[in-house]
Amino acid sequence: YFAIVAPGEPPTGPWWGLDSVVVTVTGDTPGTYTNSLGQTFVLLPAGTFTMGSPSDELGRDSGETQHQVTLTKSFYMMTTEVTQAQWEAVMGSNPSYFWGCSTCPVEQVSWNDVQSYITQMNLRDEEGTYSLPTEAQWEYAARAGSTTAFANGGITETGCGYDPNLDAIGWYCYNSADETHPVAGKTVNAWGLYDMSGNVFEWCQDWFGSYSSSAVTDPTGPSSGSYRMIRGGSWELLAKYSRSAYRIARDPDDSYSYLGFRLLWQPK
Repeated sequence: YFAIVAPGEPPTGPWWGLDSVVVTVTGDTPGTYTNSLGQTFVLLPAGTFTMGSPSDELGRDSGETQHQVTLTKSFYMMTTEVTQAQWEAVMGSNPSYFWGCSTCPVEQVSWNDVQSYITQMNLRDEEGTYSLPTEAQWEYAARAGSTTAFANGGITETGCGYDPNLDAIGWYCYNSADETHPVAGKTVNAWGLYDMSGNVFEWCQDWFGSYSSSAVTDPTGPSSGSYRMIRGGSWELLAKYSRSAYRIARDPDDSYSYLGFRLLWQPK
């Protein structure tokens, strides 16, 4: 368990003392940062988790080898996917297939397009630095302390049928009506993050690489490669692709209507 408390505020609650982590930050709203575009970031604590999926998880792929990952530094993850309005405010245009929904996630952006956006964001914000999350940071955030297929429980449906847990937290082929939806329209996970399953896949920083079965610390993926990682599932795809452990790679020049991103922010 972890708690985010204001300076001088004592940690309280029935969970206190049970392997708890306390993160104390300064600012108007402890544990969050909101920039001039209205993008809100929540502070996630350093910690250790099991990345990948167990061999008996429904819909599992062979490349999801379970291994222990330790992230030694806390980080701020954006609570939603970057929206069309937030992209257009910075870049002056809107590349989305589902153009005209300002609060829907921006899509049809390549990894290289996203790097251009990040460059411009870093010129705007004097308080911190933006980047894409690593694949490990992304899965840690998506799981929010869970060990199940989805952040809110297990998986019962691998195709386009009704899965009660996924239906509560994400847009996929069962409930999306073949389109993206405004961000934060489904239930938030335990760490205050929306749409970590479904709506659009999200670019990560890493090049594609196979997992190690050994424990790793602050992994960043291979130093080079041909494909970048995407995570999270999408509005048009099967339920199994929205599992927290699902991973797939795409060419950094690829852009699709099912592919967007969210940002990581670190204070200077």
